[in-house]
Amino acid sequence: METKIKSKQIKEKALEIGFNGVGISKAEELPGFNHSLERWLKSGYHAGMQYMERNKEKRCDSTLLVEGAKSVISFLTSYYPQNKQPENIPQISKYAYGIDYHFVLKERMQLLWDYIKESFPELEGRMFVDSAPVSDKLLATKAGLGWIGKNSCLINKEMGSFVFICELIINIELDYDEPYASNFCGTCTKCIDACPTKAIVQPGVIDSNKCISYLTIENKDESIPEIFKGQLQNRIFGCDICQDVCPWNKKPLITNINEFKPSDGLFTLDIDAWKTMDSDKFNQLFKKSPLKRAKFKGLLRNVSFLTKTK
Repeated sequence: METKIKSKQIKEKALEIGFNGVGISKAEELPGFNHSLERWLKSGYHAGMQYMERNKEKRCDSTLLVEGAKSVISFLTSYYPQNKQPENIPQISKYAYGIDYHFVLKERMQLLWDYIKESFPELEGRMFVDSAPVSDKLLATKAGLGWIGKNSCLINKEMGSFVFICELIINIELDYDEPYASNFCGTCTKCIDACPTKAIVQPGVIDSNKCISYLTIENKDESIPEIFKGQLQNRIFGCDICQDVCPWNKKPLITNINEFKPSDGLFTLDIDAWKTMDSDKFNQLFKKSPLKRAKFKGLLRNVSFLTKTK
């Protein structure tokens, strides 16, 4: 089977399964990324995420993640909801409205894996859903799926930036897409200007120490630093501010995946409901939810921080 034909069939199957975008790149070292990653780490912008310091070489070279790797198939899936939370209640990032994307996207990639395996019994590789030291956004750019915006998010002209990225890294040689050569942010600085904590220190560079997403999810400290009083803008899990103001998100692709739609009762959880919630109720409401990342204790910390800053 010719490379172009099999690549076309894989892409068609991926879209049929439900992915919104798919691109293919060669598995190889990402030129120059090791230097920019090292600068970011040395600046301490990874905050408490020590795992970013591990396996740096793998983040820069996909062939070190999968022995014999030849191709990276990158997928985009929109998670933008039809309906959004009322603004007067504690805000949760849109990606966490429904079931944890790790479960949903792995199932879909498994379907594509099985499809490829039928034609290529020698298929070997791994599936990655925001897991392991994979540079998802750079690989997606290399596969022609978008560019890295000034808010460090991958932006796709047709979909916007409210997308999940996942990959198959495999030992099959395919036909590779042209990298996304252009950046269409231009002179716009809406994301930089809108960030209430000034976490975007320069275009494409985030200081996690100041990022609301980090402070409310990855941050494992007992409390949020007092310096951020009044700056969280009612957010208790993640932050979409820099994406909401982006002109490329004026007409985002609405997700058609039922699992990403809001969980029952999410839109009625006001500050009092959060303050009186116990762990049993939390586990009942957010079973298989991304909110488990911050854990019940972390959510209570965030709610408490909002309460005392009002």
